Amino acid sequence: MKDRLYLALFSTFRWIVLHTPRKIESLFIKGLARLIYFLDAKHRHIARVNLDLAFGDEMDEAKKSEIVKKTYENLLFNLADFVRNQGISKEELLKKVRFENAQIADEAKKSGRPIVFITAHYGNWELISLAMAARFGPLSVVGRPLDSPVMDEILRKNREQLDIEMIPKKGAMKSLIKALKSGRNVGLLVDQNTAENEGLLIDFFGKEARHTPAAAILAKRMDAVVVPAFLPTNNHETYTVTVSPPLEIDKKLEKEEAIAKNVQAQAKVTEEAIRKKPDEWFWLHQRWKNRYEALYRRRA
Repeated sequence: MKDRLYLALFSTFRWIVLHTPRKIESLFIKGLARLIYFLDAKHRHIARVNLDLAFGDEMDEAKKSEIVKKTYENLLFNLADFVRNQGISKEELLKKVRFENAQIADEAKKSGRPIVFITAHYGNWELISLAMAARFGPLSVVGRPLDSPVMDEILRKNREQLDIEMIPKKGAMKSLIKALKSGRNVGLLVDQNTAENEGLLIDFFGKEARHTPAAAILAKRMDAVVVPAFLPTNNHETYTVTVSPPLEIDKKLEKEEAIAKNVQAQAKVTEEAIRKKPDEWFWLHQRWKNRYEALYRRRA
């Protein structure tokens, strides 16, 4: 029953995206986002907790509320772009995505070393994997299947375009190593909370948080290059992938210390990207749950 409802809602949204002018579509998305914002007290509270942890008194309450509202808008604009990207060609995709500092990834590729791209749930994170595959070649990414089989099939088909391989999150390391050995690039989202036994403690916006060490482990084990890349937008029509300098493993340090240092560097570059455009990060996730779980349980 839920699958049918999800499919009906998605089909309706898809029809609106494909059959209405952009201006009308934009007004519809902003109105729907505002409605969801008012109805979704649970995630609205999570977002406010995150913003308080990240910015504290640096940011006033009005600005925080505006960012939460923009978070909902961004999700729906991303969904609209997801619809438009179904069946997209490499040429069509590259027309709407430009690259800043692409030479960083080009040079890493020329070196012959494996490449691990890292990014976050920031800007249009569904589009960035398509863009990186279109520009830099075959890509293997880790993702958790959706709870709805029908919607997961739609998501999977979109994500696996342009020679992208989806790797299940559970037991992913073996498949990631295999992908790198076969000459594929790897893409990882590194900005979410992890379980106590799965993540390392790092500093994120001045607060302790758990961070996946997967990219750093691959870099250490495979002599891979860790390359951060983020994809923000100004108008939800054209996009810019910004590639950052590689985060190299410090070979002078012992294994555990080298991995921890690299993981902290990943957290830092992610924080820097978010600070530039905080309204484009996914604030609805309990990022600091491992260390501040009680705050998320409080009523808004």
